[in-house]
Amino acid sequence: MRWCLRSKIEKATVTQASPEQAGSITIDEALIKKAGFWPGEKVFVVNDASDMRLQAYIVSGPKGSGVISINSPAGQAIVAGDKITIMGFELSAEPLTPTAIQVDEHNYFVRYL
Repeated sequence: MRWCLRSKIEKATVTQASPEQAGSITIDEALIKKAGFWPGEKVFVVNDASDMRLQAYIVSGPKGSGVISINSPAGQAIVAGDKITIMGFELSAEPLTPTAIQVDEHNYFVRYL
């Protein structure tokens, strides 16, 4: 068994940071579905500029809103306007073909990668 990349959102723009919230990330419901994530799923978030990494769980945001909110004290290190990559992994006995999507500067789906 190996941990394999299953889902990824690339080039997402953080729309807000709420350091007083619990350790979650709010993601537009449409993007959650496109990437194959689940609400409540543990994900890894990487700041594309600083390479800062954190773990969070997904909270569903309004569909079509483009919201990507870092809801934790990490919201002091990953702030609104930062570009991030969001990744989910799965323990599997077989290789996986991940679902990876790219979004534009407003966090709207651009294409599958």
